[in-house]
Amino acid sequence: MSDIDAWRAVAVAAATGPADRPAAETAVREAYRAAGLAEPAGFVWADSPLSGVLALADLDAPGRSVREDIRTLPWAAERRRLHDELGPAGWTELWHATGGHLWDTTRLLTDRLRAGVVAAMLESGRYIDTDPAAAEAEVRGLLLDAVLGQHEAPWLAAFDDRAERLSGLAGVARAAGWWWPFEHVVVLCERPSRLLRDEAGRLHAADGPAVLFPDGFALHAWHGMPVHTDFLAGLSTLTPARIRGEENAELRRVLLEHYGYDRYLAESGAEPVHRDETGILWRIPLSDDEDVVMVEVVNSTPEPDGTHHTYWLRVPPETQTARAGVAWTFDLDAADYAPLQQT
Repeated sequence: MSDIDAWRAVAVAAATGPADRPAAETAVREAYRAAGLAEPAGFVWADSPLSGVLALADLDAPGRSVREDIRTLPWAAERRRLHDELGPAGWTELWHATGGHLWDTTRLLTDRLRAGVVAAMLESGRYIDTDPAAAEAEVRGLLLDAVLGQHEAPWLAAFDDRAERLSGLAGVARAAGWWWPFEHVVVLCERPSRLLRDEAGRLHAADGPAVLFPDGFALHAWHGMPVHTDFLAGLSTLTPARIRGEENAELRRVLLEHYGYDRYLAESGAEPVHRDETGILWRIPLSDDEDVVMVEVVNSTPEPDGTHHTYWLRVPPETQTARAGVAWTFDLDAADYAPLQQT
């Protein structure tokens, strides 16, 4: 397994299941020593980033945050050293071959986790007498003090074994989730117990949370889009009326996609707006959103069983004819589209 594969695999970046607590605590102590700090006197374990933030409020004299000493300064020094050693082009090549492969999906996940923690904290009643803006700023401030453990995989993959002073940070990443380092105590989090993505690497699950932690903290998503629990629960009982009644345009598009455009057209009593020898043009008007326009085409080449497969092609909302829609899928004007055989 290559270096980048090790960081990308379930062993680190996408790891789920219980943290290796002894290994994580040993690695934390190593990171403190590498930063020239005394080892922490104690460890507090939390079952999710949300529980970690809540645990911070109960710490008794933890001392100052040492995140800068533990993570920021060593990272900056090693990046500068490696950049000088490899040169700008060499550093760029290394990044694209290692951490660059992990950056987008990991960043999207950490952004969603932060947003989920903020929302859960604001809904918890803990800040009921606090100005909402001030409460949100406080929670975000606490999150900024976190070292992201396994989700530090992108930049750690670029260094891997090239930087001895980062081995403690790498050890925690291999063993646990997010953590907060203070002078006298460290708060560490468990990893997710469930993490599901679609083929594009976006958070996605139709049967429950896309991300779930041992304490129940969860994120629900549909192909990367945040959704509520009741949204997913209603997918099995969808109707055209329910789809039309969805006020959120983005969620309405998700419902249409799940229900199926052809099924929606058939069950909503839609009428075609144009037909010609290339196919049939259908239009689905949506309030507060652009129309969904589809061309229905039939493959002229029969399947092995003799049937002809029907395809639905999504085309721009301004499309007026079936021919123009099919031509658009080939990046042609309607006048230039004249296939010898439609496929």
